[in-house]
Amino acid sequence: MKNSCNENKIKTIHDALVVGIRDFFKKTGFQKALLGLSGGIDSAVTAALAVSALGKENVHGLLLPSKYSSNHSISDAVALTVELGMNYDIIQIIDIYDATESTLSSIFEGLQPDVTEENIQARIRGLILMAYSNKFNHILLNTSNKSETAVGYCTLYGDMCGGLSPLGDVYKTDVYKLAHYINSEKEIIPVNTINKPPSAELRPNQKDSDSLPEYEILDGILFRYIEQNQNINEILKEGYDENTVKSVISMFHKSEYKRYQSPPVIVVSDKPLYQYIK
Repeated sequence: MKNSCNENKIKTIHDALVVGIRDFFKKTGFQKALLGLSGGIDSAVTAALAVSALGKENVHGLLLPSKYSSNHSISDAVALTVELGMNYDIIQIIDIYDATESTLSSIFEGLQPDVTEENIQARIRGLILMAYSNKFNHILLNTSNKSETAVGYCTLYGDMCGGLSPLGDVYKTDVYKLAHYINSEKEIIPVNTINKPPSAELRPNQKDSDSLPEYEILDGILFRYIEQNQNINEILKEGYDENTVKSVISMFHKSEYKRYQSPPVIVVSDKPLYQYIK
């Protein structure tokens, strides 16, 4: 019974997101959607939802690999577009990144690379995506999920760009469940996209778990803090590590300024982040 209820919940979320995307485009008068395809789970699910909502002929993907992008990320993204029947382009960002680094070298001289250089890559992608969006009259779909937005694991004016965030009210663990639901009849989202460790691929061998707790733990803490309005002591009684809980809640509050600048989301919960202040 528990599995059946969970499956019904995911189906409901899936259908609500498809209807929400379609309704948003109808109300705004736009017909075509654009998104960046990284080979990761979030962009794959967003693309599948958009094709279901708008039709494959109205969804375009841009693959924007950097020197840190793995070969399988590119091949997974291409395989996705083939299954969905959507068009795509590949634009390498290596030269633009190198030129930006060179431009900044005089004022960054003597300083070690850090998150600044990682964010430059995300912002180059945002620049290109928005240029395509403007030139061809597409709405850029943001691919961030609720978990990462909640703790600020996203880049302002980079991967936070977009006119609509279909997954902005969906926790990462539910994004994976949506992927399995989308694949329930045939493999649309490549299995490798689902199974590989999530990574922003902004530095060598980077994994999300370098910066965040595993998503099952992160989402459990966030759900209790946001949806259930539990305090730290109540969450600790659920068996979570104290340092982890305090770190997650600290990240949540420190990233509030980012959430105020997030694209609009399709609401599928009682506590969407855009109206949530604690």
